[in-house]
Amino acid sequence: MKFNSVLENIKSYEAGKPIELVVREYGIAPENVVKLASNENPLGTSPAVVQAIKDNAHKAHLYPDDSFFQLKQALGKKFEVKDNNIIIGAGSDQVLEFISRAVLDEESSVLMSAVTFAMYEIYAKQMGATILRTPSYQHKVDEFILEYQRHKPKIIYLCTPNNPTGDGMRREDVLKIIDAVDINTLIVVDGAYMEYAKAKDADYALEPNDIMEFVNVIYLGTFSKAYGLGGMRVGYGIANTSLIEQLYKMRPPFNISSLSLASAIVACGDYEFVAKSIALHTEQIKRYEEFAKSQGFEYIESYTNFITYIFDDSMDSTYISDELLKRGVIIRNLASYGMNAIRITVGTPKQNDIFFDNFLLV
Repeated sequence: MKFNSVLENIKSYEAGKPIELVVREYGIAPENVVKLASNENPLGTSPAVVQAIKDNAHKAHLYPDDSFFQLKQALGKKFEVKDNNIIIGAGSDQVLEFISRAVLDEESSVLMSAVTFAMYEIYAKQMGATILRTPSYQHKVDEFILEYQRHKPKIIYLCTPNNPTGDGMRREDVLKIIDAVDINTLIVVDGAYMEYAKAKDADYALEPNDIMEFVNVIYLGTFSKAYGLGGMRVGYGIANTSLIEQLYKMRPPFNISSLSLASAIVACGDYEFVAKSIALHTEQIKRYEEFAKSQGFEYIESYTNFITYIFDDSMDSTYISDELLKRGVIIRNLASYGMNAIRITVGTPKQNDIFFDNFLLV
C-alpha cells in the first residue's frame, strides 16, 4: 500500500516510558517504580475531581455536551473571555493539530526554537510544511524576529515556558515578537506550564487577555499539568473570535469524553488544589537546584514543573537514563533533541529522595 509521501520524513512522537513497561522489562514491583518523566502532577488528581468522575460514571454511555458550555463558562470566568473565544481539545496538542490543518500546506514554513515541543514539527510535517528553527534552545527575541524577517513563516511557535528545557519568556518579549509580525503569520503561544511561571515570576506570566486584540495570535492551555488531569486529555485554545471560528471547522464532534468534561469543569474551579500543587513544586525544585550545584553540573532555570540537567562530556545522558530506568526511576533523556541532558519532573519529597539516592549510584 502506498502512503502519503510526507510521512517519509516524520518520526513518531516518543512519549515518556510508562510504569507498566518498567514492570515488564525489569521485574520491578509497580509500587517501587518512580515516574518522573512526563511532567504529571505528583499529587495526582484532586479529591473534588475524583468525586466528579464517580458522580458522572453512570453517564459514560452518553456523548458529552458538544458545546462544552459549562467548561467554557468556567474558563471564561477564569480568564475574563467569552465563550466564542474558546476552543476545547483532547489535550492542547489537538488544538495544535487543528491549527496546522487550518493554516499550513506544502508551500508554507513554521518557525520554532532549536529545542521545543516535538509535536509542532510533527503536525507541520504532516501538512508538508518546512521546519525552521532559531539557533538557540532559548526563546531569544532577536533570533525569532530575524528568522521571521528572512522566511516569513505561516506559523511561529512560542512555547513559554518551554518544554523540554523549562526556560521561559518575559511577557514583554512575547509582545515584542507579536508586534514585529504581520497578520499573515499566526503566532501560537503555548502556555501549558504558565501556572508555574506565574507563581515564580509575574514578569514571565502571560494571560489570554494580553493577546485578545490580535487576530493572528492564539493562547494554548491545558489541564494536564497543574490541574492533575493528564489522563483525561483536556486542553484549550483562546483567541480572537474570527480565529476560533476557523479552527472549529477542523474540530470533530465530541472530541473529549463525558468524564473528561466533568473533570475539567470541576478542576477549573479547584484553586486550592492548584495552589497546593505549585507550593509543593516551589519547595521541592530548590532541592534539585542544590543537588546540581553539589554535583557540579548545569541546570536550566525552570519556570515549569520539571527541571533540566545539562551534562558535559564526562557524563552521558543516555547512560544515566538507562541506569536509572533499571533501578525503577523513569526520567526523560533529551539525547533525541540533540542535548546531553535529562529532564526530571519534580515529584513528592519521597519520589525526589529516590531520584537523588539512585542518581548517586549511577
